[in-house]
Amino acid sequence: MSSENYSVENQNEVYFLTFTITDWVDVFTRLNYRIIIAESLVYCRKNKGLKLYAWCLMTNHIHLVCSVESPLKMSDFIRDYKKFTAKAVLKDILELPESRRDWMLYRFEFAGKFDNRISNYRFWQDKSLPVELVTTEMIKQRINYIHENPVRTGLVASAEEYLYSSARNYAGLSSIIEIDLI
Repeated sequence: MSSENYSVENQNEVYFLTFTITDWVDVFTRLNYRIIIAESLVYCRKNKGLKLYAWCLMTNHIHLVCSVESPLKMSDFIRDYKKFTAKAVLKDILELPESRRDWMLYRFEFAGKFDNRISNYRFWQDKSLPVELVTTEMIKQRINYIHENPVRTGLVASAEEYLYSSARNYAGLSSIIEIDLI
């Protein structure tokens, strides 16, 4: 993902990010793909300086409120996270039983044909929609938005019920990813 596709001016500040699957394909309906996304966030927290304040994985996108510790850069995290997770999920799509394989790969291949940087498949949309969160109020608003996402879509009745979200952390419940409370 080239840097001209998103703007991260202050590399170590808190950002709200959205990574969306090409054509909004509902990839993350399968457990193995959700595990890749979650484990990659855990790895980045432990090894890549990621400070994860909030997150929510939906069927076709993920929201994050995060920062990275200096000397690391947010733009590098975005590039590396999207590249690694795209390769890992595509590998599973190609190698494991997947009833939607041909359809998904066709969508990703078609989208990749229009970008000479893509050799086979465009998994993530280019835009990450980074928004620097400069006030406490902005941070609270985005965290609330993230946590209410599965409620608004009817997946759960209350935010803390959703396993693939930091709402559980903020409610004091066990969660699949440890976060950095803000």
